[in-house]
Amino acid sequence: MKPVDLTARLAGKVAVITGAASGIGLAAARRMSAEGATIVVGDIDSASGGAVAEELGGLFVAVDVADEAAVDNLFDTAAAAYGAVNIAFNNAGISPPDDDLIETTGLPAWQRVQDVNLTSVYLCCRAALRHMVPAGQGSIINTASFVAVMGSATSQISYTASKGGVLAMSRELGVQFARQGIRVNALCPGPVNTALLQELFARTPSVRRGDWCTSRWAVSPSPRSWPPRWRSWPVTMPRSSPPRPSWSTAESVRPT
Repeated sequence: MKPVDLTARLAGKVAVITGAASGIGLAAARRMSAEGATIVVGDIDSASGGAVAEELGGLFVAVDVADEAAVDNLFDTAAAAYGAVNIAFNNAGISPPDDDLIETTGLPAWQRVQDVNLTSVYLCCRAALRHMVPAGQGSIINTASFVAVMGSATSQISYTASKGGVLAMSRELGVQFARQGIRVNALCPGPVNTALLQELFARTPSVRRGDWCTSRWAVSPSPRSWPPRWRSWPVTMPRSSPPRPSWSTAESVRPT
């Protein structure tokens, strides 16, 4: 059953969410649905993805986000079924055990993480923009990570590099498409208590001990620490620094 609308801020909007069968994607799907959006669940897990779509009264489309044809089909199917793609939350990602120190991470492991975490966001943004640009509106949200801006003491070298790429790409697309009424933002969450994080804790005891990041923004997985602190672009600058432009408005990038 579809949840009762809270403020209906997304009433009439169609949201395509990758990785929506679990974790951050699932939480986002439920919240967007509660705000009135129609949810298109994109996930490689057909059983869980189908259950989420049924729960939210939406549509499930099986997708391997590293496959160009599958990604195009996801967004084209959403547009064909509901008439538009208003929101794209490009959230799917992996953190496999063979992505480790740079000295020990092989090229196949590096490439697989880049394909799923970075190339997939490129593919999803491109597919979503094909529908948003003609409509002159849209919102793209890409999941990066806190490691994109501060690094991780417990190395996942390809994961960190991929999330840095997501953040940089989101900045560029935000500038490029602002005049066309399309907002592009990146989320940089700290550790979130998901199945993916629990798997990392299980195989890397040093992470559970708190060695993951030396930064003061690191978040412990204890219940008292949830929800995590979030950082998104543009990052707040010290008051003494010149203000950054807002990438979410056309006015901020209009030539003077």
